[in-house]
Amino acid sequence: MSEFFKNIPKIKYEGPKSDNPLAFKFYNPDEVIGGKTMKEHLRFSVAYWHTLQGRGSDPFGLDGTAIRPWDNITDPMDLARAKVDAIFEFCEKLDVPFFCFHDRDIAPEADNLRETNRRLDEIVARIKDRMKDSNVKLLWGTTNAFGHRRFTHGAATSNNAAVFAYAAAQVKKAMEITKELGGQNYVFWGGREGYETLLNTDMKLELDNFARFLRMAVDYKKEIGFDGQLLIEPKPKEPTKHQYDFDAATVIGFLKMHGLDKDFKLNIEANHATLAGHTFQHDLRVARIHDMLGSIDANQGDLLLGWDTDQFPTNIYETTLAMMEVIKMGGFTKGGLNFDAKVRRGSFEPVDLFYGHIAGMDAFALGFKVAYKIVQDGIFDKFIEERYASFRTGIGKDIVEGKVGFKELEAYVLEHGEPEITSGRQEMLEAILNQYILGVR
Repeated sequence: MSEFFKNIPKIKYEGPKSDNPLAFKFYNPDEVIGGKTMKEHLRFSVAYWHTLQGRGSDPFGLDGTAIRPWDNITDPMDLARAKVDAIFEFCEKLDVPFFCFHDRDIAPEADNLRETNRRLDEIVARIKDRMKDSNVKLLWGTTNAFGHRRFTHGAATSNNAAVFAYAAAQVKKAMEITKELGGQNYVFWGGREGYETLLNTDMKLELDNFARFLRMAVDYKKEIGFDGQLLIEPKPKEPTKHQYDFDAATVIGFLKMHGLDKDFKLNIEANHATLAGHTFQHDLRVARIHDMLGSIDANQGDLLLGWDTDQFPTNIYETTLAMMEVIKMGGFTKGGLNFDAKVRRGSFEPVDLFYGHIAGMDAFALGFKVAYKIVQDGIFDKFIEERYASFRTGIGKDIVEGKVGFKELEAYVLEHGEPEITSGRQEMLEAILNQYILGVR
């Protein structure tokens, strides 16, 4: 078995004062907080597609810049076999407990579905064999139903019934191998489930077909006895101009409309939230208050660019607010923090893959520790509770309990006159948040 990252040692925690770039400064996997280790709280995962498949291309540089230890392997299946060994080595050196993949990440597509599935079976067998001697597990699997030209007009929302059928066959197989590998979730990401122009689109049929497709997935999950969580990952645009899974609120509304909300939760990605015009915390909050936050794709975008840049997360402000939502939902169960992130085109050496993951893991570890203290102190919760106190007594209580209507509320205003309003204290609260982040509170 080849060692691909020969000059990289096992990454260890050395603390904030360490100047070793190949060491954790804030992520101490064995540190116990609230009865669980940080490793158990954060449940980090490596994305197969960016880490092993990414070539350092971008919209204006199709030729990749990446230098990888497996570049001399030319046979597609030999390369797939090598990357299985590489993902386990990478995760073990980082002490990351999980990885995630698309079906086409782990095995190359053949000329027909039967041969493609045979290739998948071979690679899945190799992954299972590696799992016997490793603590690395599969967080979730998903399907690449967007890269091949057959999916030009979508997959589950294609205008072509034969394409719909092909997507279903592909998802069927991907769900099977996810179950076989002990995956804890299965993700639906509608890479091209949307439209470019309404001039050629039957939106109602496409949305109805999308719901039909998801119902089939729920039925097949039960048929094969897959006990993992089904997840949907919202994204507003790119590559399609408008995607049907635009944001958390849109997906939740769609699922509730079609009676699917008990079968699915959401996999929220930071960069997708910002592309939808929201903050990362906004989409997490929307999912959480509907009890539909399942897992997170941990990255960040560049607010000056209009596409999905998938950068490694380094913004402590954002990771703190994100982890507040995770803590308030009671922590992850089947989900985790998957680094759907790629090193920049100019960061093309293998060691840069480690630098990127270390930076992201430290950012979320520090964000978690700050968020945990904030939630324990309850300072923002107390402020919010006081701000909405009028809905716990008197006319507010009657509103919440449905005891009044417009006539009663008009009578209340006529009797009591103009309401008194209070300051939201936004700047004060933001200053307090900064104190927590800086460790002075």
